[in-house]
Amino acid sequence: MTDTFTTRTIDVTTGSEETVHDLTAACAGFLRDVAPGRDGLLNVFTPHATAGLAVIETGAGSDEDLLDALRTLLPADDRWRHRHGSPGHGRDHVLPALVPPHATLPVVGGELALGTWQSVVLVDTNQDNPRRTVRLSFLG
Repeated sequence: MTDTFTTRTIDVTTGSEETVHDLTAACAGFLRDVAPGRDGLLNVFTPHATAGLAVIETGAGSDEDLLDALRTLLPADDRWRHRHGSPGHGRDHVLPALVPPHATLPVVGGELALGTWQSVVLVDTNQDNPRRTVRLSFLG
């Protein structure tokens, strides 16, 4: 592996509802541009205190199941000490401890080496911030 590092940011509009936003196509497009035929690592990072990244199956209900599980673990109520923003916003600041703001993924031959049903997703429960930045970085 060479010591070539390339990075780019993308902007994502998540809207005003909790969401799981699929980034897989954006990651694949980035790799087509910067790493054709190469092996290495893709790091995906979101520089926000209230969002995270996950590798899950999408489109078969798992994305909604993830949001339901997070609602159970981190209810949007008044238990949180961090109280600015919408009701229960403190839970959004706990989210990155459970769904980290980063993921590092293998790249083989210029393509993500994901499993058949795996997708890279941005998880955003913060209804107060409808715009997110995601940094894609390739090392290879």
